[in-house]
Amino acid sequence: MQKTAIIILSDPKAGSEEALGRVFNALASAYEFKHAGEDVKIIFQGTGIRWPEYLEKPDHPVNGLYKEVKDHVHGLSKGCVAVFGTEVSGYDLLNDNEVPGTPGLPSFINLRDEGYSILIF
Repeated sequence: MQKTAIIILSDPKAGSEEALGRVFNALASAYEFKHAGEDVKIIFQGTGIRWPEYLEKPDHPVNGLYKEVKDHVHGLSKGCVAVFGTEVSGYDLLNDNEVPGTPGLPSFINLRDEGYSILIF
């Protein structure tokens, strides 16, 4: 079985079509992998950790798609939450990569070693 990790870095606070396009395409990719029966993980990192707060809102244009793939959200970067902040809770905070001066970030090496291909949006 193919395994894919989707990393979302785009910033919703940018308010740009590009940022929205990136998260939309990331979630659409996750949807495709999910419905193909493949293993897919979604990770929010960098300023991308702000997205769940926006995507949870019923009036957000990507809310319906987000609800379809939310069960594949692996978590948010703990270090990025510490730096950029977010108001949303209920997500795992990932910190396998013990970067000095931070509470840790997700580990791309661990994902690779577990057989995941990594896509970054």
